[in-house]
Amino acid sequence: MSLQNWPSISDKTLAIIMGGGAGSRLFPLTKERAKPAVPLAGKYRLVDIPVSNCLNSGLRKIYVLTQFNSVSLHRHIHASYKFDHFSQAFVEILAAQQTPSGERWYQGTADAVRQNLRDFLNSSFEYFIILSGDQLYRMDFRDVLRQHIEQGSDLTIATIPVSRQEATGFGIMHTDSQRRICEFVEKPKDPALLDTLRIPADLLKELGKPEDSDLYQASMGIYVFNRKALVEALENQQEDFGKHVIPGMIHTSKVSAYIFQGYWEDIGTIRSFFDANLALANSEPPFNFFDTAAPIFTHARFLPASKINAATIQHAIISDGCVITNASVERAVIGIRSFIESGSSVKNCVMMGADYFDSEQVRASELPSLGIGRNCVIDTAIIDKNARIGDNVIITPEGKPEHMDGENFFVRDGIVVIPKDAVIPSGTRI
Repeated sequence: MSLQNWPSISDKTLAIIMGGGAGSRLFPLTKERAKPAVPLAGKYRLVDIPVSNCLNSGLRKIYVLTQFNSVSLHRHIHASYKFDHFSQAFVEILAAQQTPSGERWYQGTADAVRQNLRDFLNSSFEYFIILSGDQLYRMDFRDVLRQHIEQGSDLTIATIPVSRQEATGFGIMHTDSQRRICEFVEKPKDPALLDTLRIPADLLKELGKPEDSDLYQASMGIYVFNRKALVEALENQQEDFGKHVIPGMIHTSKVSAYIFQGYWEDIGTIRSFFDANLALANSEPPFNFFDTAAPIFTHARFLPASKINAATIQHAIISDGCVITNASVERAVIGIRSFIESGSSVKNCVMMGADYFDSEQVRASELPSLGIGRNCVIDTAIIDKNARIGDNVIITPEGKPEHMDGENFFVRDGIVVIPKDAVIPSGTRI
């Protein structure tokens, strides 16, 4: 497929972003919002990543499937992605709904697509690219579609090489040298089985890897279906692509792997969310938000530039509309409209900021101001949006179990999480 044919191919391709799960592993960040609406990197949302990858790949017809706490996601999509009236482009939410044919919520990824299949098939789409809503990566989907069409595949699955240790936590695809998938094993643990799933030497050489590399192809949860293949795959009422649909299709259809070798992070847990955000504060971050050739789009806000008053800042991302006064910030992501007052220390912290600035009436009240007050010590924590932390507060996971629920805070994966809209009175020790 040449790029000259791309406009017609893009018009025939529908992108479907999966965001319907409850996101229980990201609780409490998903307590009041859908997983794709969780803030990322100070000023973005998780859903901005797959949407931006689609837009940068020339794909302009995008549905986001969701069912839990979708109000903020609706608001974000509506405010961020608008096209002119003369274009057929769209980014739209499809929430779980009651229909004459069913009243169930989505039972899995395949079931979510099946319940909306009538809407998808109303237009003449020939290709369907199905994406996860909780991953951080940059991919040109034109490359995936090109391989899918050139190989005549019914289904193409994006995979990424992982080590033997990592392979036990993924669905592993085994392919021949032509990248046709011949076996799929979910989270293999048996060493003898793992040996049979290793990437073949000739394919490793083609990928530019040493032929004796102990690498395996992990599924990225990114699928390209032909129209006919998708309809047939969903006929058997199976609930999930990874667990049910794909293992069966491998033996009945041509299923190929597109091997991706860039940065990719699955942000499905509090630990992975925390680590992926803080990695962005490195001098050379693994993911580049400064790539002008393939930018990440989000809601355009009209906020003042951030103001730093005699603060000490090392390896941090500071978003728009912040005021940091005589504080110490080290290895942190500071979200929009964040206030950090004098004498406070913020280290290894993801601070999501606020949806608004305090009014004069609130500032005159006894309620702590939005943000972090004076002389606070905060280490290894996630501060969700609109949190109010008073003066002389200490927040640290030291001395706490890896997982616990406290009063106005949670500990997950050894990280303290202050939930959205929480009020932490002055003098509190967490």
